[in-house]
Amino acid sequence: MSASETSGVLPLFTGADADTPRVLQGLRYQFENERHRIVFWNDPDEEFTEAVGTLSLDGVTLLRLDQTPALAVKIRLERNDKVGRYLIYAPFAEPAPEEDWLLDIRLYSGIFRADRASMQLAELGLGQNQSLREHLRKRNKFLASKDRLARLGRLVQSTDDATLLDRKMLAVLTRADQAEPFALVSALFHDLASQPDGLSAVPTQWEEITRYGLDVPFWEMVQQTFGYSGEPPRLRNLLIRLLVTDFSQSLSGTLPAALAHHVLPEGTRANVVVFLNQWRDSASRGNSYDHLSERVAESLSLSDHLGELTASALARVYTFLTLEKRIASELRDRIVHALQQGTKGIEDLAARRQNGHWASPNLPETAEIPRRAFHALYTALMAATELQELLTRYANGFSFATAREFYRAYERDLYRFDQLYRHFCAAAQLAQAAGWDILKPLEDSVESRYLQGFLTPLSVAWGACLETLLKEGWTLDEVDNQNRFYERRVKPILDKGEVKRVFVIVSDAFRYEAARELAAELNGRFRFRAELSSQLGVLPSYTALGMASLLPHSTLEYNSKGDVLADGKTTVGIENRKKILAGVGGVAISSDEILAMKKDEGRAAIRDHRVVYLYHNTVDAIGDSASTEEETFSAVARAIEELANLVRHVINGLNGSYVIVTADHGFLYQSSALTLTDKSQLGDRPTGMVIAKKRYLIGTGLSPQDHVYHGETEATSGATGMEFWLPKGTSRFHFTGGARFVHGGAMLQEIVVPVITVRELEGAAAATTKTRPVAVHVLGNNIKVTTNRHRIQLIQTEAVTERIKPVTLSVALYDGARAITNVETLTFDSTSSEMPERIKSVLLTLKSQSYDRKKPYHLILRGVEDSIEYQRVDVTIDQAFENDF
Repeated sequence: MSASETSGVLPLFTGADADTPRVLQGLRYQFENERHRIVFWNDPDEEFTEAVGTLSLDGVTLLRLDQTPALAVKIRLERNDKVGRYLIYAPFAEPAPEEDWLLDIRLYSGIFRADRASMQLAELGLGQNQSLREHLRKRNKFLASKDRLARLGRLVQSTDDATLLDRKMLAVLTRADQAEPFALVSALFHDLASQPDGLSAVPTQWEEITRYGLDVPFWEMVQQTFGYSGEPPRLRNLLIRLLVTDFSQSLSGTLPAALAHHVLPEGTRANVVVFLNQWRDSASRGNSYDHLSERVAESLSLSDHLGELTASALARVYTFLTLEKRIASELRDRIVHALQQGTKGIEDLAARRQNGHWASPNLPETAEIPRRAFHALYTALMAATELQELLTRYANGFSFATAREFYRAYERDLYRFDQLYRHFCAAAQLAQAAGWDILKPLEDSVESRYLQGFLTPLSVAWGACLETLLKEGWTLDEVDNQNRFYERRVKPILDKGEVKRVFVIVSDAFRYEAARELAAELNGRFRFRAELSSQLGVLPSYTALGMASLLPHSTLEYNSKGDVLADGKTTVGIENRKKILAGVGGVAISSDEILAMKKDEGRAAIRDHRVVYLYHNTVDAIGDSASTEEETFSAVARAIEELANLVRHVINGLNGSYVIVTADHGFLYQSSALTLTDKSQLGDRPTGMVIAKKRYLIGTGLSPQDHVYHGETEATSGATGMEFWLPKGTSRFHFTGGARFVHGGAMLQEIVVPVITVRELEGAAAATTKTRPVAVHVLGNNIKVTTNRHRIQLIQTEAVTERIKPVTLSVALYDGARAITNVETLTFDSTSSEMPERIKSVLLTLKSQSYDRKKPYHLILRGVEDSIEYQRVDVTIDQAFENDF
């Protein structure tokens, strides 16, 4: 081989034209790749008569039929040299078979042609398919570019026909990842979406397609795939008809008459459904679907034609954003009028939509498509629905015989009112951030139901028990008092000597309903076991007294300024609490400080201490300020996350094995502004008053009053020296400095103080804490699909628990790695013990194509977040012939 060949550069010869390198490439392909000993080259236009003798082909002998008689060539090739390699060149056309002396040799030899189409065929690896030469001549403009030819060559296979070649040329122009109809059309629409003139624009790619004569094969492909044809066909019209057809196929009801004429023919509608599903959920091109579908909805004036279509009828339609808004609005209205209409089916429908295209948190959002806001909107709707169902259960009020029963009922069930109200308000704020007023009517309804249906009757019913509880010394059977926290919760653990150190995390204003979520979060972590209980908070339920009651002490007392002293030492601030804890070998540190330390620094800071109090303040810091109190519920969500991470840091970073999370008090919160009816009249400032806040007043010589709860702090906290007044129910003494977030009173939300005990587990015990996604299986065996649309049922085989997590799966039929149906998304998160309640179904639409009834296709379930395959089931597709018509 010559030096130029080894360097990768094709050899040139003097006077050769620009096609000579391609000639050499084609000849080498015949001799080396096709392994022909003899290659015939007829050059009727005598383009290479002079150049042929200078071609550098190692080991190949040139014989020219214009210089050597055919008979002499025949004798040489068949008698004198049966192994040598020969190039037989003739500067004339190939003779007719009956006149060809070398026909028998030609039939078993290679044929080389040096016209442009033939060389292009050779370069594309299609040299044996000479029937394509004329087709390539028609595509000469496209093939004139070396770059386009090279890119086409990377796609071409030796078996390609003219149709496939055209589609691969379209793929080169549109830069589609595959040369198949769905990819080509979506790539073209993606380009259309980037144009500034909307639907009337002409994509840059389309201009190239028409320039190179590929528009006709494109429309032929579209007609075959989607059944669309027009006079003349237009991209805008194609898009409109695709979207309306998809709408019609997913709708459970009659399509509006104004849209019916856009629906494409029956035989190709399945392709439309699958195509649009795959396009809108595409990670790379889904944003163009979002943009164009909005433009089509505007063009159709879609919202004017929806008539009486219900949310139930639209449940499976994801074609247009307008329909998503319609569904959400109707669900909102149904919840607002729930007393008349009920809430059946709302949660399931909202959960389905939350997993869909417009509200999925797994897809990118834009200002035009605020998916987080849509997701939050459905969260708010589901929370409002559950809240209404709770209200229905307690429609007859809250009737419990004793304060203890009432307290336990709050721990067990009633806390959900506060939790759901918080979920609703926090989600509604996210939706409002998108500039939407959609939840405004529901906000007013939820606010009224929470306040009038829960808080007010709760305060009245609890008030009767509270009077007795105050008279009986502020104790409940089998419920620890907060001021005995260290004595009951910490000291016994240290005395047993089972652990070297106890960590206590005190989160200001972290109430019981939020602790429920934190405990569930911690129990979902490997090697953690969290147990939630509660303690009866001190009265008044405010920070200074609550923090003091949690410290080790023999006595608590007030000084004349209202400061709380533990064994004669002030408890105000971390530095003073640190001094008190030093008496039991302990230390106090802020959570921010410990988290800011490097691991070695943190371990050094707690090394010599048996008790470590970590103080966390997120909820109270936000809620206790008039300028930020409206962010209270966002702060609660943040606090849950921060506390979970703080516990993890203590166990994994500080080698803690026993952690207690508690609070100084809870709180009350309402979103709406308060009125005079929420205010408890104090009258004149009482003599002896030391501290006056919205929910409590502390002083000496306070006399009992009808409009307040009166008591001594010694009875409710063990702190001697003061009396208190508390406003009855949920009212406030004043509104100064913000009044929606309050604490200090005796409502259950304020005085049911959470205590979460977290243990690090090892060995066999740790193995029991492993978490996993809930198991989901396809119902039925030997799945056989006989129609274009097939319903698949899936069952969540167990209930979701703290250790068994919900899972969101994509479901589709596949041919190898290629989806042949729409891809549906379902979340399995049921906590029900009833198996029928854990069954869900999806409707899959088959792409219109031929299917082999003997070939195994697969139904595949994959995790949406991690693409892990959960189940693969063999499926037989045996469509009846009627589906072809």
